[in-house]
Amino acid sequence: MSARPALRLFQPSRTARVPFRKPLGHRFQSTEATPAPSQNIFQRLWHSPVGVKTVHFWAPVMKWGIVLAGVSDFARPAENLSLTQNFALMCTGAIWTRWCFIIKPRNVFLAAVNFFLGCVGFTQVMRIWLYNRSVKDTPISQEVKEVKDSIVGTTKDLVNDPKGVTKEVTGLNVK
Repeated sequence: MSARPALRLFQPSRTARVPFRKPLGHRFQSTEATPAPSQNIFQRLWHSPVGVKTVHFWAPVMKWGIVLAGVSDFARPAENLSLTQNFALMCTGAIWTRWCFIIKPRNVFLAAVNFFLGCVGFTQVMRIWLYNRSVKDTPISQEVKEVKDSIVGTTKDLVNDPKGVTKEVTGLNVK
């Protein structure tokens, strides 16, 4: 393209070009796709992005050990189980199940083991909670009423004698 406007008249027009014309070298290419070589199930598993050669396969295999350990705890009495440990298993299973569908490559095998880990954790947490509730032998409504009465009583004491309640709570003399 010329820098001088007058010489632009002698150059080929831009409008004469076809806007979306393919380059000449691609004119006679075939549109048929070449078929991929067929692979059996073992070759696909071996060459898969989540196949046997990767950590995406072996991490879930090892994590099944945690699930089986949790399942074996079903035989233990609920008073011997750790609430914090099983709550952590439940949360881990829930969080990582979702994460397995976000990451690339999407790993359904890892999602399955995390789902079952969450189920085992939830089952154990419910067993512990039901055991703790049965030990107290008080219905939930009674517990709620006791908490409400203690809050109301403390509030009334605070309104009537704020210095006395402060002294009682902190152990200091307030003037």
